[in-house]
Order: sequence, then C-alpha cells, then structure tokens
Amino acid sequence: MTNEKKASPQGGGICCCGDGKSAYMDMEGGEKQLGRTKVLLPSCCGTCSTACIERLAPDYEITVFFYNPNINEKDEYEKRKANQIKFIEKFNETKQAPFKVSFMEGDYDVDRYETVCGPFKDEPEGSHRCELCFRLRLEKTAMTAAMRNFDSFTTTLTVSPHKDYDVISSIARKYADIYKVGFLDIDFKKKDGFRRSVELSKKYELYRQNYCGCTWSKWWLE
Repeated sequence: MTNEKKASPQGGGICCCGDGKSAYMDMEGGEKQLGRTKVLLPSCCGTCSTACIERLAPDYEITVFFYNPNINEKDEYEKRKANQIKFIEKFNETKQAPFKVSFMEGDYDVDRYETVCGPFKDEPEGSHRCELCFRLRLEKTAMTAAMRNFDSFTTTLTVSPHKDYDVISSIARKYADIYKVGFLDIDFKKKDGFRRSVELSKKYELYRQNYCGCTWSKWWLE
C-alpha cells in the first residue's frame, strides 16, 4: 500500500504506516498507534470509485466525497450520485472491509465551476480547462479534509487512462501542503485499475457515462 505524505505540525504529527494505520510521533520520536487512517475520496461517479474503494478499503476508513460542480447538467449529476450511493451500499453489504464506506455530498456550485472554466470552454479535453477543473475540485477536497479532521485525501481521477497522473498529483500535493492534510499519492490506473473498475461496474450494474462530466467535454464526442 502506498504511504501517504502527511504535513506534520510543529513538535509532532500524524504519519501513515504501510498498513493504513495512523501513528502519532511524539517530540522524543516515539511512535504511538492510533488506529485506522480516515481518508476522504473525491469521486465523480460510482464507476470511477469502484476499483479505488476496493483497493483502499482493507486499510483505510473511507468517506466518498461527491463534489462535482463540473457535472453541469442536473439530470446527469443526479444519475451519477444515485449510482455512487448504490455502489457504496452494495459494497458495504459484502463486508470486504473492517469499516463501512461513508458518503458525503459537497455543494453543487455550478456557477462557480462555469466562472472558473467557462472562459476555456472551447479548448479540447486535456487542456488548461481540465487543469482548472482539477484545481477547483481538489482544493475543495483538501479544504474539506482539513476542516473535517480527516488524516488524508486521495482522488479517483487517477484511475482514468484519459487523465494525466503527474498533473493531478502535483495539484493535490500543493493543496495538501497548503491545508496541512495528508495526501495518498496513488496512481489508481496501475495494477489494471481501470480494467478492474469496468469489471466492477458490470458486476454491480452501474451506470457508465462516456464523457468526463461537463457539457463541454460532451461536445468533443459529438
């Protein structure tokens, strides 16, 4: 399991062991076990979250954070949210993990998203528009993780073969540092993560969209 990178407060701090347990490092350098690490996992849909949750669940206490103002068609937003909740409920029934996966919905702030990304709506997928979208959503995630006392956050964005892991990781690490919260830096597409997400989506009969989220990404398929 990938170790998280945790910003430590002065005098001592929380770090992550390889098995997902938190440990407090006291001022003398001694280590005291505290229990499982609580992770905030932002997700755009049930499909993308499947393989990520499966990989994290044995070692981390997960809360899925559904913050997606980029899904600026309300019907699409509600469909994805319903399928996200559907997967979490069904996964929890399997008892594959020591903790139940939780769900948290963020603000549906479409106006904010369109203000930030709208000026670049004519740019193609993978452009500066997408990077701004990542920044908006990952900053909100890091801020929420810090305010709600999560040990760390990670992201399902890296499970997609269409997303640049290095760009996503760099943005997330920046906000982890700003908000003084840990970041689990995992490229979920490795170890056949994307293929596994497709398998699990079929198994749990989840809705699988064919575009990222915003109306503009949909344009590029037409």
